[in-house]
Amino acid sequence: MSLRTAGSVLVVFLWSVTVVLGQDGWSVKYTTQSICTLKGSTVDLSCSFTYPSGYTVTTTFWFNKWGTGVEPKDLGPNPEYAGRLEYHGDKKKDCTLKITDLRERDSATYRFRLLTDQEGGKYSGSPGVTLSVTGLQVKVTGGHQDKTLTCSTTCTLTDNPTYIWYKNGAGKRTLTCSTTCILTDNPTYIWYKNGHKVKEDTSSLNSDYFSDADSYSCAVKGHEDLHSPAVCQKCWSVTYTHQSICALKGSTVNISCSYTYPSYHEIKKAFWFTNWSGMDAEDLSSVPGYEGHIEYLGDNESDCTLRITDLRLSDSAGFRFRFITSGEKAAGSPVSLTVTGNLSLISHL
Repeated sequence: MSLRTAGSVLVVFLWSVTVVLGQDGWSVKYTTQSICTLKGSTVDLSCSFTYPSGYTVTTTFWFNKWGTGVEPKDLGPNPEYAGRLEYHGDKKKDCTLKITDLRERDSATYRFRLLTDQEGGKYSGSPGVTLSVTGLQVKVTGGHQDKTLTCSTTCTLTDNPTYIWYKNGAGKRTLTCSTTCILTDNPTYIWYKNGHKVKEDTSSLNSDYFSDADSYSCAVKGHEDLHSPAVCQKCWSVTYTHQSICALKGSTVNISCSYTYPSYHEIKKAFWFTNWSGMDAEDLSSVPGYEGHIEYLGDNESDCTLRITDLRLSDSAGFRFRFITSGEKAAGSPVSLTVTGNLSLISHL
């Protein structure tokens, strides 16, 4: 059996154009007009602005929704961005915004706005910065004797990437990564086996052992902690990013995890639970007290992230993910969540 060349859709493109729009002393300059980056990473939306002399800037903010005759809303108070926005600009000329722990739903066009002390002294910079956030995904195509793995993204990554592959298993096949065009900078591909890096090369990796029970994932060098969910033809697994989490009462926590299952199975149900009820687990979404308190951010493919908001001391427990396919059931080991009260100051004299 051989694993042939896979045309990678993970290619590099950088559009770094300074956009200057404005009149009468008003302008906003966006260093990069279009950005594609990985889920979980951090991005800087760099920009600078000018305004007429004699004006004093009173308010600056970024927004991504607007309408005719409606004042845009500052992203700062938006709970979706809580703890993830850092305004690195000022009220003079710098308007750089940093967004951390990027999520795919952060994909949008972002614009900067400034307000001054003069009547009518408001200005928004157009067209803004279009941010596309993508996750990595390994796709398996081909028949039993001939398979192809492709590490793909939904947009073209802005920074020149290096490809990283992860592998697990036994057997004998040849694994090859390649791009469908010649990149400006030759990428380095890295393969991982069972979560362990086995080799990196500028073109491909030949493996002596491979089987359908192997698990594969890929990543971009420099972002090794953001590799794709694993795919496997004949294996079951649930992997948690953290086995133990400590969080403050009243805060929000994401319990991140990914899962794999045989490709010939279909996910029928996926949920989280804390306690076994009889012979089966009880879905937290149906447990009194959790309504409006938990949000399943996962999907029916590989992501099983759970969000818990407004944490309570009583939420301290062991949380487990469970999925049911057309023929089997599987569950991961517990993630220990400890919720602590308000911080207190201890004096050491």
